[in-house]
Amino acid sequence: MKIVFWGGTGQAKVLREALAGRAELLAVFDRRALASPFADVPLYVGEAGLEQWLRERGGSRGLHAAVAIGGARGRDRLARMDQLGARGFALPEIVHPRAFVAADVRRGEGCQILALAAVCTCAVLGRGVIVNTRASVDHDCVIGDGAHIGPGAVLAGEVQVEAGAFIGSGAVVLPGRRIGADAVVGAGAVVTRDVAAAGVVAGNPARPHSKA
Repeated sequence: MKIVFWGGTGQAKVLREALAGRAELLAVFDRRALASPFADVPLYVGEAGLEQWLRERGGSRGLHAAVAIGGARGRDRLARMDQLGARGFALPEIVHPRAFVAADVRRGEGCQILALAAVCTCAVLGRGVIVNTRASVDHDCVIGDGAHIGPGAVLAGEVQVEAGAFIGSGAVVLPGRRIGADAVVGAGAVVTRDVAAAGVVAGNPARPHSKA
């Protein structure tokens, strides 16, 4: 598989490691003028850089793309996926070889399931979902488009995480809870009640906080 990344920071490094031996990374693109995270792969800046590269390459036929935008920027990740898809790139799921994914899990386009993560039976992942390093998604969880489950976070059974939500590192969401669209759950929080759309919660038990 020949692939490009949009995003030139830490998530790009993680994705390349997840694909080691299974894909050839051709180029990295970012909206900022960064140094490439890889000595052997060039970084191009912005839409102009992408267009230049496509002209030199002769188009996107047969190429794949992954969006290396993590954190609480799920809406940005989805928008960039749409833009790359419209240019003809395929948007594969990326599953680290040391992740566990049950055979009946339903996964949307562009999902990323990273090292030592577990996604258990009957879970559903939408488009552009990230299940980060060592995160655990238990049975019957439903994760909406662009949501990000941070490193070491735990979703107990039948949790619903709506589109664009972010679950911080090491957070725990108890069974049957709902995390609303674009909500943020702080690192290490223990969620015992539903979280409203665009809400921010932190602590044990998790309580509402205002955005900084």
